[in-house]
Amino acid sequence: MTAVIDLTRIDRKALHSDPYTWALIDNLYQPRDATKLAVTFPTDHFKTVHGYDGEKGYSYEGRCLLPMGSNSVCFPEELDPSWRQLGLDLASTAYRQAMSRLTGCDLTELSIEANVFHYGPGAWLGPHVDLKDKIVTHVLYFNEAWDPANGGCLNILRSSDMADAAAEIVPIVGNSVVIVRSDRSWHAVSRVPERCRQSRRSMTVTFYAPGSISTMWPPGDQTPLHSYTETQGNEMREESRVFNRLRRLFS
Repeated sequence: MTAVIDLTRIDRKALHSDPYTWALIDNLYQPRDATKLAVTFPTDHFKTVHGYDGEKGYSYEGRCLLPMGSNSVCFPEELDPSWRQLGLDLASTAYRQAMSRLTGCDLTELSIEANVFHYGPGAWLGPHVDLKDKIVTHVLYFNEAWDPANGGCLNILRSSDMADAAAEIVPIVGNSVVIVRSDRSWHAVSRVPERCRQSRRSMTVTFYAPGSISTMWPPGDQTPLHSYTETQGNEMREESRVFNRLRRLFS
């Protein structure tokens, strides 16, 4: 396959400075590739992630696409060719160079990690600033359609207050957001309500500072992996219970 990411879309965009350094990059793929990526969004080898780390609450399902520091696509035999190609695009020198030109950060030698996410009923990610070893993050979306009333939108925040939003990005395939990490780069994902029968689908590509360790897949992690579709009902109900318990404890 030829590349699925249109790097000219990255080159044509300018950074926003309000409330910090970030960019919205839309139409990242050709229409045919966008549809293929949305329809074949992965459901294999996910783990359930939920809890509270002292700053943010979170609940979602995650799968590795590119392990940290590797250019090899994870579990390629389970992926549609369009997703294998997307992984290769993200691991390419051309992608690193385009992201470096956009952000003004030299990303060419940094470790990269890409993870795919389902945010099902009850899933969320509270207001937070990324860890200091996450230099630049590129968040990509893969829903063919999405009603903002169902939450799941990325909120670019002026502060740790969820209501203090400067922008809201709907997770439609082709939309993506680049965040240059700073002490002011607050952002969050609004909660997907229990009534929603559609998962909010995304991928996060992170450029790490030298010597960093993956927070998603730390050394020795042995969390069981599963098919998202096979366990969706039970896992989402459990995540909802976790969310409500955390909300009571930390609100």
